[in-house]
Amino acid sequence: MLRALYNWIIALSAHPRAPAALGAVSFAESSFFPIPPDAMLIPMCLARPDRAYHYAFICTVTSVIGGLLGYAIGTYLFEAVALPVLAAYGHADALQTFGAWFERWGAAVILIKGLTPIPYKIVTIAAGAAHFSLPIFFVCSVITRGARFYMLAWLLRAYGPPAREFIEKRLNLIAGATALAIVGGVLALRYI
Repeated sequence: MLRALYNWIIALSAHPRAPAALGAVSFAESSFFPIPPDAMLIPMCLARPDRAYHYAFICTVTSVIGGLLGYAIGTYLFEAVALPVLAAYGHADALQTFGAWFERWGAAVILIKGLTPIPYKIVTIAAGAAHFSLPIFFVCSVITRGARFYMLAWLLRAYGPPAREFIEKRLNLIAGATALAIVGGVLALRYI
């Protein structure tokens, strides 16, 4: 089943509408959607390494725009939308922690957390809820999201064919390790 799903995603990544879907996922993930754009970005870059930087650009722009939506949700719809969204993901208590971090470290929170596997939507909503400076939030989001997506695109472009061969030979092992990393990230977030 995993092999069939992998083959389907690789085939989908070559579809003419794949960049639009990538942008939609990247936008939504920054404010409310649980699946990171990497799920599409990686196979798209593996299928078309020559388009890797184009895909990174799409992810960066749409992630930052989605982050502005997350910021607005935190600022204007905290009780009505932000708390239920974060509670649905088991992160309702994370806002207090992030609020304290914004107060203490400011922009460094966005720059560091935007590069990690911690869901970016938590950073965007928390920044809005903390009434963090919108211009600084925007600039930091462009820097951190751009660095993340362009670095991934560079790696996949530079090491794409060997990486694809490695992934295809060890798909079950990689899927298991990825699942453990995601669970570890969620658990780490709960105890931060």
